[in-house]
Amino acid sequence: MAQFFAIHPRNPQKRLIRQAAQIVRRGGLIAYPTDSCYALGCDRGNAKGAERLRRIRGVEERHHLTLMCRDLSEIGKYAVIDDAQFKLMKRVTPGSYTFILRARREVPRRLTSKKTIGVRVPGHAVAHALLAELDEPMLSATLLLPGDKVPLSDAREIREKLERELDLVIDAGSCGVEPSTVIDLTAGAPRVLREGKGSLAPFAVERV
Repeated sequence: MAQFFAIHPRNPQKRLIRQAAQIVRRGGLIAYPTDSCYALGCDRGNAKGAERLRRIRGVEERHHLTLMCRDLSEIGKYAVIDDAQFKLMKRVTPGSYTFILRARREVPRRLTSKKTIGVRVPGHAVAHALLAELDEPMLSATLLLPGDKVPLSDAREIREKLERELDLVIDAGSCGVEPSTVIDLTAGAPRVLREGKGSLAPFAVERV
């Protein structure tokens, strides 16, 4: 049965953030707010949590999961970033963008797909506070259920539908239903794999 924490969206209660981080560290799978929509998250080293996440989402192992990071410095531990990519990403992070980059060789294969990795720095205060308390990234995916056209946006509905699948639901109010914009930076010009909440204005992009 999932626990349910109501956390202030701009001034997260430290006590609840600490408790949420403990649940993640102990192998829990959570639903939490981001600056685009609600997401599922677990510890990056939690293989069983990743399996549970994929099962809820109804996606196969080849599907990219996202590594939610606090900043570009943390992303650099997992992905290869050249100067041009760093400058581009710095302009729009934190924000509603997921970037596909070349994964570093030492990154576990379960975090990568075809030697690439999806990374993001969320702009939501609750997500950022949780990542800071964890002191490491979370493995994450948009909370979009199989057959649904838009992600779940109400924490109470999330608990109602997934209370037996999750360990914690964090309620910080509605985050909207538009997922992050996904941009592939692995080859030449940036390519848009999914157009979402993040504006394309800062990029000279190719649409796939």
